[in-house]
Amino acid sequence: MGSNIINGGTSILRGPASEKSNVELVNGLRSNFAASKEVSVPAENGDANHVADEHSQIKSNSIPSALWTTVDNDRLNVPSNNHEVTGLAEERSDYDITVKLFLLPKTAICDWRRHLQDAVAAVLQELNVDSIDLLIISFPGVSFDADSDEKGGCGSNKIQATESELFDAILDVWKTVEMLQVKGVASKTGVAEFGCEQLKKFLPRTFYRPTVNQINVRDACVVPQPMMELAKQEGIELLTHNDCTNILPQGTLRELLGNGPSGAGVLAGPNAKGEGLEGDLNPEWVVKYTAVVRDRGVIEHKGYFASAELSQGLAT
Repeated sequence: MGSNIINGGTSILRGPASEKSNVELVNGLRSNFAASKEVSVPAENGDANHVADEHSQIKSNSIPSALWTTVDNDRLNVPSNNHEVTGLAEERSDYDITVKLFLLPKTAICDWRRHLQDAVAAVLQELNVDSIDLLIISFPGVSFDADSDEKGGCGSNKIQATESELFDAILDVWKTVEMLQVKGVASKTGVAEFGCEQLKKFLPRTFYRPTVNQINVRDACVVPQPMMELAKQEGIELLTHNDCTNILPQGTLRELLGNGPSGAGVLAGPNAKGEGLEGDLNPEWVVKYTAVVRDRGVIEHKGYFASAELSQGLAT
C-alpha cells in the first residue's frame, strides 16, 4: 500500500498575470518548502531569534525533513500542516471563493471521488470556511480545442481509459459534486475543457448541471461560435483560463522533492542515495483556490494543494 504525500502552498502566491498555473504552482511550492525549512531551524536550535548569515546558513538539503514535515497515518504533509489557520480577514459573505481541482492523468479513475473530497476538505480547512462559491473540475483526457474540440492542451493529458470509461468516470465524480451542492458546500459548479459534443452528451445525464465551462482558447483568443450558441442555449457561463491540464507532471514533482540542487530533500536520490523516501512517485491531484474580496476585487488568498502517491514508505 502506498504512502500519500500532500504538498501545500499557504496563501498568498503572487506572480505575473500572464504566468501559467504550472509555473506558479512549482514556484509557490518551492518557495513554501524553503520557508518552512528556514522556520524549522531556530526551533531545532532552541533559538527563536536566530538570524541566518553567511556563516550560520544551513544548506537546505541538510535539514532533516522530519523537522518541517509531519506524518498523519499514511500521509506525509510537505510542509507540515500544523501552522495556525488564520482564515479570512472579513466576513465570509464578503468573498467569492473559487476552487479548481485538477485530476491528473495517471490517477486511477476509481479514486477520483475520494480525491475530490480530500481536495475540497483541504481548502475549507485552510480558509476556515464551510462553503465555496464555485467548484470547477478539470478531468484528464478532456481538453478543448478551438478548431476541433478534440486536441490536447499543454503537456500530455492522456489517460489509459476508453472514451466510454472516461465518460462513466466523469458522471460518477459528478455525483459527488452534486452531493456537495446539496450540502451547501459548493454554491455553483463547473467543468473545464468540455467541447460542444461533450457538453451535449453530459448535460442530460446530470441532476445539478454545471453553470460554468472553463476553456483554454490558447492563441486564438476567440471562442468558437457553436460553443457560444450552445452555452447561451443551456445557460452556461464560458470562462477562459491559462492553466495546463497536466499541471504537475511526475518528473517535475520528483525534482521538487528530490535531493538535487533545487530539490527539497524529501525523496532519496538515484539508486537510493541519501536519506528520504524511496519508490515511484505518482501525482494524483492539484487544487487551486482563490478568495476575492467582492466589493474591491482584491485577491486576499491564493494558493495550491497537491497530492501524490508513493509506492513505498520511508527509506531506512
